[in-house]
Amino acid sequence: MSFKDLQLNRPILRAIAEKGYDNPTLVQEKTIPVVLNKKDVIVSAQTGTGKTAAFALPILQLLFDKQDAPKKGRKIKALIVSPTRELAIQIAENFEAYATYTTLKSAVIFGGASIDPQKEILRDGVDILIATPGRLLDLHKQDLVNLDYVQTLVLDEADLMLDMGFIDDVKKIERLCPKTKQTLLFSATIPYKVEQLASTILNQPQRIEVAQNSSTSKNVNQLLYFVPKKDKIELGLHLLRNTIKGNIIIFRRTKYGVDKLEKTLLKNSYKVDSIHGDKSQTARQEALNKFKKKEVNILIATDVAARGIDIDNLDAVVNFDLPNVPETYVHRIGRTARAGQTGMAYSLCSADEKTYLLEIQKLIHLQLDIIDDHPYPLDPKAKPIIHKSAKKGSKHKKGRKSEASKKKKKRWY
Repeated sequence: MSFKDLQLNRPILRAIAEKGYDNPTLVQEKTIPVVLNKKDVIVSAQTGTGKTAAFALPILQLLFDKQDAPKKGRKIKALIVSPTRELAIQIAENFEAYATYTTLKSAVIFGGASIDPQKEILRDGVDILIATPGRLLDLHKQDLVNLDYVQTLVLDEADLMLDMGFIDDVKKIERLCPKTKQTLLFSATIPYKVEQLASTILNQPQRIEVAQNSSTSKNVNQLLYFVPKKDKIELGLHLLRNTIKGNIIIFRRTKYGVDKLEKTLLKNSYKVDSIHGDKSQTARQEALNKFKKKEVNILIATDVAARGIDIDNLDAVVNFDLPNVPETYVHRIGRTARAGQTGMAYSLCSADEKTYLLEIQKLIHLQLDIIDDHPYPLDPKAKPIIHKSAKKGSKHKKGRKSEASKKKKKRWY
């Protein structure tokens, strides 16, 4: 199937051709026709599957024939709500590119940046608004955002949105929009709380599931290193010196861990930067730009800060801390080996993370390849027994409660 088969108009087809898009991805193929038919949808799709275009292209198509003349003033007719600033900026960049040969105007607003330029953009009027929940509601209170004309509402990365505590904000935003609207919900996973939200705000949605959340690419070589917790940084330095090369993302569970590792790598003359929730928007965006421009080749991040960020040509992912939610492992390593390329995933496992490892292996139906030949081995007696269920796969419930409780206690990302 080609994009022409999806009945997209010439201006949009021209724009996506210039972006190098040849054929739609599976999520685009399944979602675009449903959105064009003005149906509500709930889509389960992981990062890197092309879901932004899956909602952006049909939204542009639907708005194209009803473009307001500038003299009449532009009204917000499509609203995309995103949980993080980086993801909102990325979505806005895509909308701008796809709308190159139309007169449709889009804008992005988010917290952590000066509010005055965003106010000015809104006063000029936009057709499509991409926003983070807090800044959107803040500007609405100031009567600078009018959602009375919204025809399509998109909730992107809904599971992350709820994990970050935005459930009440999302419900309020939905109520501020007209009752008769199209609502599109996209989420990497569909846990119970997302199902609950969907049942209250979507109207007979069509469900689209693109990929199993437990799948990992065969093109990713997944290696496991058992190491005492106190020696993790030393092993990380050893691997960077001798084994791990190229453009690398290192994941840590906490912002404190990110900062600590960054300081160590900088002291050892590595070109490194980092992103997490306590950094300013300017600092986070600058770190991403430096990584994409290859001014630095190592980016250290928390999962929440990195969620949804699209980075091409990533050579390796390092799980410096194993995630305590097994699906997170799949999301992390899925950032490498895209578009048929190969990639590496290195996981450092200390004794206190053995349970996380077992749950990950149960989820992906695979035992990770253990590398014993390194200078900081874990005591053999501390190695976990790899149960047969890791091959067969089984349902997993461990980790979710502890993850949720951490998020309730403090802003850990």
